[in-house]
Amino acid sequence: MNAQDAIRQTANTSMMVLQAYVSDLDDGELMHRPSSACNHLAWQLGHLIASECQLLNSICPGTAAELPAGFAEQHSKEQASNDDPSAFYSKQEYVDLLAHVRGASLAALAKVSAEDLDKPGPDHFKDMFPTVGSVFVLIATHALMHAGQFVPVRRALGKPVVI
Repeated sequence: MNAQDAIRQTANTSMMVLQAYVSDLDDGELMHRPSSACNHLAWQLGHLIASECQLLNSICPGTAAELPAGFAEQHSKEQASNDDPSAFYSKQEYVDLLAHVRGASLAALAKVSAEDLDKPGPDHFKDMFPTVGSVFVLIATHALMHAGQFVPVRRALGKPVVI
């Protein structure tokens, strides 16, 4: 297994966990917050999608999936407190966008060489993610950073353990 294979496997595992956590939620349940100080699940899904595009374009310009007009703005930090369901997408739209965005990330990963992974990453991430490879790892694991917030919502809704 090479570095690209390890990153790809990590990305697939991360996506599998996220998909399991949203699999039996409906649109209304995505508006739940794990606590009053946390973002609701719909915003988090949008954040994951928009962030992945931004991160990918920062290391492989022009390779990220194109998002619907205004999508990133709808899921910006300024919109995190918005509880109006009409301002967000349906679960199916988020699931479809996640797959589309992840497909673009994996396609870009397939085109980079091992040497490319060692190249410097974006300056604004250099302290935590200094290389292109480390930004790909961030892309692969970002959903897992949020997964812990999906579990309390699932428990509060009486959903079964899925993983």
